[in-house]
Amino acid sequence: MPAELTDRLAALFRWIDPGPGTSHLVSDISGWWRDPAVLAELGPALVRPYRAARPTVVLAPAVTGLLLGPLAATALGVGFVAAHKPGDGRLPAGPLTWAQSPPDYRGRQVDLAVRDRHLGSGDRVLVVDDWVRTGAQIHALYDICAARGAKVLGAAVVAVDCPPEVAADLRITGLINAAELTA
Repeated sequence: MPAELTDRLAALFRWIDPGPGTSHLVSDISGWWRDPAVLAELGPALVRPYRAARPTVVLAPAVTGLLLGPLAATALGVGFVAAHKPGDGRLPAGPLTWAQSPPDYRGRQVDLAVRDRHLGSGDRVLVVDDWVRTGAQIHALYDICAARGAKVLGAAVVAVDCPPEVAADLRITGLINAAELTA
């Protein structure tokens, strides 16, 4: 991956103090979406490690995955499938396959759903997301793929913030290590 992209990702990132009563800073990745050069490079950079595996579809969770997934899919010349969350107000109609994540970094279990008609046994899936800390949502997406008979090739994320054994187990590649995003 070009060092220039990694440098831009780090430069455009901010940690935000949400104010009194909070125990941690909040990541602000909005600068990534504002920079047209970063937007142009994200899709191709995310898919580069998986191009030879010939994914047939990109799968990504709401909310920021709905931006990154189409960028990655376009770079591959394949389709995109959104994974929906019941709380996002956009739950689709029709048959859905559901999975619940293991506890995430906040101890929450997230429910995710994919339209059955968009994911099937012939699919070779690349999962895409912005940030991975525990791999909980990626795990749930892999469960959905297994239930639909689709083969998961791995997960491409912008920022990797999980232990190396989680990244290895879930076949996660990233564009930047979260440790490079200093406060």
